[in-house]
Amino acid sequence: MKRLVLLLALAACGRAEPPQPQAFRDTAVPIYSNATFDPARLSGNWRQVGHFGAGCAPGGVSFDRGVMAARLCLNGQEKRIGGPFVTMGPGRFLPPGEVEPWWILWVDVGERSMAIGTPSGSFGLLLDREGPIPQDRLVAAREVLDWNGYDLGRFRSY
Repeated sequence: MKRLVLLLALAACGRAEPPQPQAFRDTAVPIYSNATFDPARLSGNWRQVGHFGAGCAPGGVSFDRGVMAARLCLNGQEKRIGGPFVTMGPGRFLPPGEVEPWWILWVDVGERSMAIGTPSGSFGLLLDREGPIPQDRLVAAREVLDWNGYDLGRFRSY
């Protein structure tokens, strides 16, 4: 009997589903990138002022003529990215070493604050050139993230 229980337990382990990546947005909701934003205007330094998931120290990203250097908190993990990025379409780019394009969901009129996400919802973040982000732009960014299906209950701002 013990042998049968052990065999059934081992068989059940073999059928376990692999863990699914965590998503911070409802992927049934359409997501839109900012079609009017020119990635050439990314140039400069941006501070991370918000993200989804577990906490870690906020980071930042620097863009300069098609090259980026970043240390960001994405889903509770510090991530470093560096090298040339590829423009994938309006408001979309592929950072070096990434497999999914990052979509620029929103940029304020003065190009001081920006929300970035992915269609899979694997992460979402908020950047600001000045940091900390003023309340009016934080409210606007949260509205755009919500409209794109992100779960604002899991959003952290710094």
